[in-house]
This record gives sequence, C-alpha cells and structure tokens, in this order.
Amino acid sequence: MTAFPESRTVILTGAASPRGIGRASAHYLAERGWNVGIIDLDAAAAKRVAEEIVLEHGVQAAGAGADVSNEAQVRVAFDELEGALPQIVALVNLAGVSSPVPYLEVTPEEWNRVMNINLNGVHYATRRAVESMVKNGVGRVVSLASVSAQRGGGTYSKTPYSAAKAGIIGFSRSVARELGHDGITVNVISPGPIDTDIMGGTLTDERKVLMAADGVLPRIGTPRDIAAAIAYLISEDAGFVTGQTLNVDGGLYMH
Repeated sequence: MTAFPESRTVILTGAASPRGIGRASAHYLAERGWNVGIIDLDAAAAKRVAEEIVLEHGVQAAGAGADVSNEAQVRVAFDELEGALPQIVALVNLAGVSSPVPYLEVTPEEWNRVMNINLNGVHYATRRAVESMVKNGVGRVVSLASVSAQRGGGTYSKTPYSAAKAGIIGFSRSVARELGHDGITVNVISPGPIDTDIMGGTLTDERKVLMAADGVLPRIGTPRDIAAAIAYLISEDAGFVTGQTLNVDGGLYMH
C-alpha cells in the first residue's frame, strides 16, 4: 500500500457552522498536522474558518463555497482547493440537513431536498475526491450517517433523513469494495445525539438529560467525540479498516 505523503490534506464538507461537528473536526485534525480544505454553502464562512485554522495551528488551509447537492459546484470547489493545498489524502463528508417532518406530511420537495444534500452530496464529493486519490494510490473517505438510519428515526429527524443516512452506509460499503485495490478505505461514522445546532436549536440541559437517558452513558455526545473518531479513520494506522460503520452514540444502538 502507498504510504501517506509527508504533507497531507483533508477536505471537509459542511465545516463552517460555528457549533457544528465539521468546524470542531477541522481544528482537531489541524492540531494533528493535517492541512485542511473546507467546502461549505457559505463561501465566506469557509474562508474565515480556514484563516482561523492557519493562525491557530500553522498548517495550510483554504475554503471554497459549494452547494453539495450541485455536482458542478462541488467539482469547481475541489479543483480550487486541490490547486491551493498539498495532496488530498482524506475526505470527510459532513454537510447535511435535518428533517423533523412527520412522514404523512413529507412533500416531494422536502424528500428531494434531504436526499439531494444528505445522499447525493456525499456521492458528488466522494466521486471527485476519489478520482484524485486513485491516481495517488492512497486515500481515506469518511461519511457521517446517523443512529436514525439504524433505529428508524427516534431522535430529532424522521423518515427522509433516516433513509438518506441509511443510503450513505450502503453507498460507502460498495465504494469501499470497488476501490480497496486502489489503496482507498471508505468508512462511516454513525453519531447519536450530539450537542450541535442541527438538533433543532441549542439543547436545554433538560433535553440533554432526556436524550442521554435513551443511551448507556449519562451524557449526549460532543463534536469532539466525533472529531476523534474521524481522526482515527482517516489516519495511516486505519489502513486495514474499510466498509465499516463506527457508532459513536453512547451505546444508543448496539449490534
């Protein structure tokens, strides 16, 4: 297997929101020597987070704007980041939207909105990233699913979200199988409830206690819990782990 280059870049989608998993992960990975590329719907915010990372961690970083549900925009953003940063070794698909709409109220527009961002977006970013990784003979792809996919909802989001996140698991296993011979691993992290804004606004302490009660551990997750899992799966040491779903959910779903 091809070794990691001395200077390596991770691209994260959806990593610009102030209290999100993506931004926390970008900082966590930069602390560990990764150069960072950020793709976000908000191009200015992506560039701001990149500047923050350069100042705080002394690595290279760059931001680009793209709607992940638009393949042409995703490809342009990747081209821009690839031109500005060292070799892309890892992609982390974090961009996503929630959908708390009850099934009998789901419109075609809502279904397509969630699928286009949460599933098609993962495909578009992965497809572009692995084109470069295959040429270099090494790569790591990590995408975020959700405990909702495994339990059939039961958290904040409902059916379209659960379906899209379950799709990410099947998609990732298939790409892992096809691209393993090219030195690329493809894995999934499935978070339980994490204290971020996607959970329907800032969680009250009372709501955190109620959500934690469903799991085994006496708290809900933090963005750092997910960042640490990402850091492992994109590491050189995780080269024999592929097609897997790592549940980071406080024991909410055991299988």
